[in-house]
Amino acid sequence: MLLRLAYLAVTNTFTLLRLLPMSDRDKDIEILALRHQLLVLQRQVGKPAFTDTDRAVLAGLLHHLPTDKLRRLLLLVRPDTILRWHRDLLKRRHAATCTPRRRGRPPTVRSIRTLVLRLARENSSWGYRRIHGELAALGIKVAASTVWEILREHGIPPAPERDSTTWADFLRSQAHALLACDLFETRTLTGSRLYVFAAIEHATRRVRILGATAYPTADWVVQLGRNLVMDLEDAGSRARFLIRDRDSKFTAAFDAVLADAGLEIVKSGVRMPRMNSIMERWIQTCRRELLDRTLIWDQRHLLHTLREFESFYNGHRPHRALGQAAPLRPLPEPITEAGQIRHLEIHRRDRLGGTLHEYQHAA
Repeated sequence: MLLRLAYLAVTNTFTLLRLLPMSDRDKDIEILALRHQLLVLQRQVGKPAFTDTDRAVLAGLLHHLPTDKLRRLLLLVRPDTILRWHRDLLKRRHAATCTPRRRGRPPTVRSIRTLVLRLARENSSWGYRRIHGELAALGIKVAASTVWEILREHGIPPAPERDSTTWADFLRSQAHALLACDLFETRTLTGSRLYVFAAIEHATRRVRILGATAYPTADWVVQLGRNLVMDLEDAGSRARFLIRDRDSKFTAAFDAVLADAGLEIVKSGVRMPRMNSIMERWIQTCRRELLDRTLIWDQRHLLHTLREFESFYNGHRPHRALGQAAPLRPLPEPITEAGQIRHLEIHRRDRLGGTLHEYQHAA
């Protein structure tokens, strides 16, 4: 816009110089011709469009004229509009040279805003009054209305609307106390049916394959329950609940063995496998990554295969629920040196004849 104003100023200056040698009679004739052209334009154009530059030029040229003379001029706009344009120019000039003082409360410190949002995110049942009280206990002095305003600006609803727990959140918060087990079947090359008993910890995703047999009797299941209790005691597990389905192979004697060890039995609903979803997901993983890709000869071969898969699953296979770590192996420190990244030497270890692959850095 400034360049446009400078251009118009130069052109108007040359126009003024052109008018100097003209006589009054010639000027009057030109004014009459221009006024008649304006009358023609007013009949043809309903509402002319003016740019900011046009408004500035007209306001600058006509603001010295008295109002009564300005009203007698033939213009495309009303005289009041010209005067309003002039007031707007003065207002802009005043705003550019004078910075208004900020009114009201000073802005809240960013660290306090971040803390308010953190408290609301970590405590879904806390309203703005409870968060304000926690800030006061920490020695942070802010108004309760400020806390409410911060929550409103970030779209955080009131506490009653946020205080709702999903099954996923509930199971995640209780994961260290949960254990799940199940029986699943597989077939050998001869078509015989074998049953596998396995258990998994919700918190660590560690799996225990306790046994396999063609005849899953009640005594066999009870004995595997005793083995499970001993393994948990050796590992120092803090599990307090065992999730199982309503299979008739899980007898009252099995429940009694686990109850004596301090484990409470939680039965899933009838035909509701999602109530034991983590165990069912592991069974699918075992089938997809192992059993569907392996020809099982007999029970002995099945046990050997499952032991290898158990070691691979617990010690190497990454898990999204654990941040891509394995149940018994934490993630190593990330490689930061450019030389090591540029010269990676990775070795592969095959398990079960290449069915499972483990990758690790060369020694």
